[in-house]
Amino acid sequence: MPLDHYVTLGRSGLRVSPFALGAMTFGEDPGGAGCGVEESERILATYLDRGGNFIDTANFYTNGHSEKILGDFFAARPGLREHVVLASKFFTNLHPGDPNGGGAGRSSIIAQLDQTLRRLRTDHLDLYWLHNWDRNTPIEETLRALDDLVQAGKIRYVGFSNTPAWVTAQAQTTALLRGWTPLIALQVEYSLLARTVEGELGPLALDQGMAMVAWSPLKNGFLSGKYRRGTQVTDSARTAYVGGPGEDEYTVIDAVAAVADELGTTSAAVSLAWLRAREGTVVPILGARRVDHLEDNLAGLEVALTSEHLRMLDEVSAPALDYPAPMHGALRAMLQFAGTTVDGEPSSVYPPLLQSEVRY
Repeated sequence: MPLDHYVTLGRSGLRVSPFALGAMTFGEDPGGAGCGVEESERILATYLDRGGNFIDTANFYTNGHSEKILGDFFAARPGLREHVVLASKFFTNLHPGDPNGGGAGRSSIIAQLDQTLRRLRTDHLDLYWLHNWDRNTPIEETLRALDDLVQAGKIRYVGFSNTPAWVTAQAQTTALLRGWTPLIALQVEYSLLARTVEGELGPLALDQGMAMVAWSPLKNGFLSGKYRRGTQVTDSARTAYVGGPGEDEYTVIDAVAAVADELGTTSAAVSLAWLRAREGTVVPILGARRVDHLEDNLAGLEVALTSEHLRMLDEVSAPALDYPAPMHGALRAMLQFAGTTVDGEPSSVYPPLLQSEVRY
């Protein structure tokens, strides 16, 4: 499945590559997790040459330098911008001391978008993400401002990131009832080592026809293949911030490595292929500081996991979900179906409840 075998992003007419290119690493930063302009452009050119068309950034990535690198790249190649799905995010305040410099209020959204468009040297964004929940701004204000920007032609589609499911559901319902622009995608942390999204946001996305765009699909590089028990990783810029994997994480890492060895591929490719196989539309975001990082990750397009591989990976990485998610599985089947099978959900492992045992 090459990058130019596109998928539809949620309930929309927007077609994107099965892997997005994340530009969080574009530009130097004090922590050393970024890369210079030349390497950023090589990464970007490699992705585009392979047929990729979905590029994701944010206003605060490398303090705005990421957006500027992208803007300069496309400005130097007339006509290319029109064939790329370019996404950025708003929320983070880049103006210390200014209470309206960030967030999701009307004035700050407009100001942040104007600054983003100026750095990107374009007149519109194909997708604009709310980067985080602004609990101090009514969701109606945020949605109406975004809809106005769609009507003005400055943005095409809208998505949410890192926002609670109940807020996202409220926003989607409000948008649909008022005829405003609905959400087509959610950007969420999702990987074999981060599956709690399956408790609330995942089911919401499936129900509403939203795509899930997965950030950190290799969990800070833990699933890249370079982390093994008893080895020291010295070339990861993020290890200094997040530390190394824990024992439970190594259990998953070992299982992924076993599948990779069996298939003659890498742990990164297996981890990305697992995400592609999830229900609904899941588009992983690839982050890279070097071209070879990108090329290694693109191998995930070539891996086809068997049902047995998927079952084993699902089981070894099964998340502990918060209430009420645990009540929606076997217990739900027991209580609702009382020993029968309905829509493929058997509950015969539990004895049927007798009428005398039912408490009203």
